[in-house]
Amino acid sequence: MSLGTLVFLLLGAGPLAPQPPLVTEAVVNAPVDSVWAAFTTDRGLESWMAPHATIDLRIGGAMRTVYDPKARLGDPSTIENAVLAYEPLRMLAIRVSHAPTGFPFPNAIKAMWTVIYFEPVTAGTTRVREVSMGFGSDEESQKMRQFFDRGNAMTMAALQKRFAGSGH
Repeated sequence: MSLGTLVFLLLGAGPLAPQPPLVTEAVVNAPVDSVWAAFTTDRGLESWMAPHATIDLRIGGAMRTVYDPKARLGDPSTIENAVLAYEPLRMLAIRVSHAPTGFPFPNAIKAMWTVIYFEPVTAGTTRVREVSMGFGSDEESQKMRQFFDRGNAMTMAALQKRFAGSGH
């Protein structure tokens, strides 16, 4: 490694330099307790996110999801997130602990984590702010960022649809 490369890396402009967080927000037509339950209970997750889901809401607990209705929890398509932290009705922090087989960004996912904030806007609406961090400037990480930019937008749209005119 040349001195110039070393200086470049030390100054934070190298291939692993942290990137700004990826932020996705939406206002959901439901009170914060209903939106919180949609993220933090098995039944809630299965009502909008994935046909098969379970969550053990505790530090170190697991959120497991399968998006294929024909698959089952525990098979190779299962995505497992570790619960890093939470504050009831306000914040949930997770990190992928096991990606599904064939996930196209196996190295980059190891550095990423997500914090989801829940903020009451009115008695019947909630702002959900999803902040994903840990992206690097390398090609794999940047492609994964694009993947999650699209995916997080679809997730927020699905959450809004779940509560649209539902009476919660």
